[in-house]
Amino acid sequence: MNFIEAVQSGFRRYGSATGRSSRSEYWYWTLFTVLVGVVTFAADYVIFPSSSWGPIETLSSLALLLPSWAVAIRRLHDINRTGYWVLLVFTLVGILLLLYWACIKGTDGDNDYGPDPLRA
Repeated sequence: MNFIEAVQSGFRRYGSATGRSSRSEYWYWTLFTVLVGVVTFAADYVIFPSSSWGPIETLSSLALLLPSWAVAIRRLHDINRTGYWVLLVFTLVGILLLLYWACIKGTDGDNDYGPDPLRA
């Protein structure tokens, strides 16, 4: 999956945590959200230089929150783990574990959460 396909998939499956997402889809989506964050931060700095909070960045972050959680849950499904593991993001050690899981190869073939996204 390339960058454009990953972003399209993220928006097409906006709030759906069912199924699986490959590593490439997850990391391209993460890259997209970081790029959007940088652009909106810069826009806030130019448009609202005296603002203590960035209204444009805040709105974009809220808009991308649900699809980001959905992609993260689908990524956990790809390694055959329940989406509830995403709650580890609220702990320091959990962030490291989730980062490790985001980097490892998904389950080959079908698993409990659906068909292999690389073979579909």
